[in-house]
Amino acid sequence: FAWSLLDNYEWSLGYSKRFGIVHVDYSTQKRTIKSSGRYYSEVIASKGEILAR
Repeated sequence: FAWSLLDNYEWSLGYSKRFGIVHVDYSTQKRTIKSSGRYYSEVIASKGEILAR
């Protein structure tokens, strides 16, 4: 999973600001991958080669 040291600071904002690569609809618990998540998937699938473009 994608994680960084700064993720811990996000908790101070509670649920008022959205972070991450997956959007969660709290009323239905439906998860939707954001464009940043799709990009991260492409980077991983290409073993980082996409970054050299």
